[in-house]
Amino acid sequence: MTIPAQTSGTTLTKDAAPGETLLKVTGLQKYFPIKKGLLQRQVGAVRAVDGIDFEVKAGETLGVVGESGCGKSTMGRLITRLLEPTAGKVEFEGKDITHLGVGGMRPLRRDVQMIFQDPYSSLNPRHTIGTIVSAPFKLQGVQPEGGVKKEVQRLLSVVGLNPEHYNRYPHEFSGGQRQRIGIARALALNPKLVVADEPVSALDVSIQAQVVNLLDDLQTELGLTYVIIAHDLSVVRHVSDRIAVMYLGKIMELADRDLLYKSPMHPYTKALMSAVPIPDPARKAAKSERILLKGDVPSPIAPPSGCRFHTRCWKATQICTTTEPPLKELRPGQQVACHHPENFEDQAPQDVVLLTAAKEAAELVSEQALAESAATSAAVAAEVEASETSETSEGTETEASGTESSETEATEAESSETEATETEASETESSETEATETEASETESSETEATETDASGTESSETETEAEASEGAGRRDEEPPTKEK
Repeated sequence: MTIPAQTSGTTLTKDAAPGETLLKVTGLQKYFPIKKGLLQRQVGAVRAVDGIDFEVKAGETLGVVGESGCGKSTMGRLITRLLEPTAGKVEFEGKDITHLGVGGMRPLRRDVQMIFQDPYSSLNPRHTIGTIVSAPFKLQGVQPEGGVKKEVQRLLSVVGLNPEHYNRYPHEFSGGQRQRIGIARALALNPKLVVADEPVSALDVSIQAQVVNLLDDLQTELGLTYVIIAHDLSVVRHVSDRIAVMYLGKIMELADRDLLYKSPMHPYTKALMSAVPIPDPARKAAKSERILLKGDVPSPIAPPSGCRFHTRCWKATQICTTTEPPLKELRPGQQVACHHPENFEDQAPQDVVLLTAAKEAAELVSEQALAESAATSAAVAAEVEASETSETSEGTETEASGTESSETEATEAESSETEATETEASETESSETEATETEASETESSETEATETDASGTESSETETEAEASEGAGRRDEEPPTKEK
């Protein structure tokens, strides 16, 4: 069998038309058994994928996002039939391929290919690049025009590698180049559907951009249909037309890209969107509105009853624990599985009491997010109102205690001022008394001194007078008698 080489300018692969449903998945399940004991009896099961429904149209890209362990990679392997489904149906171009054997799947391998997550382990280190990329031709018995080597070199040039690398081994290439080799191998048979399982998660940021742009260019040139599995929301937004959000083996929301990023309906989707960093220096000082989820993802061995997300949701009520919400279209192009969706009217308005776990989860949610949730959930609105009332009463009590304390402080200030005034008055009186007594004592002492001084002066003057008189008498006695003639 000979197929023509791919040429640039082709808009769609053969037998595919725009808008047609290429892949349809209904109720798909995959349980991995847990066996123990000598007889290896099954004692449980890991519910990796537990009933999902979606469609992929020809020429579009469906992005699948979710936390690690939510079943994204298992879902990709199920739709490419690398794993046998436990239950459900997988239809490709209207044909049921759910339980086809190896012989029945061999012709379909040309139309459904997969790009694996790890570029290091998906390539055989003992084979050259030419051998790896040409393997699909040999397995399918296809002889391309111009020969296998020429077609392989052309594929290498399509994915941005040098055709001269045909004889090199995988260890001689970088991680991004190895991923390009995996893409070239997936494109070898001109497939209609390519499932890319986290094609850029193991690459540097610059290499991620190159691979993502390459996938986008190949889709435009070759009309490919992608199912891209990733946990990087920015990458999914860049390449996807529609996005499915998975959580614990279930699809929580399925919507067009613009609708999902503009107004997410499921609380889990809203929490994921709040974690996407915004590269805006002006928002550096702005308060983060990220929604932190309470606890860890429950075990897929024993998932919660009802809604899988109710153990970590801040809007969960009693109906969320008993009734599993169906995935239904609430808005054109947007399906959600939630009793209390965001940005839409409440689907269970009769439940107005939040669960204890929901109240604990609400403590990690910003006030703005709670206010938005209160607009579509009576239970959240009642809780917010109760919290605001309690805060108001606490504020009133605080103000009353503040008023009492201020009055007490004023009374204490007045008493202290009175005491200070009395103290100053007493000190003034004592100082005046001391000054008066001091002046009186000084006056008395000065008068006494003056009296004593006058007395002593009088006595001294009298003494001096007496002395002078005695001296005069003495002198008269001593004078010689006058000569008598």
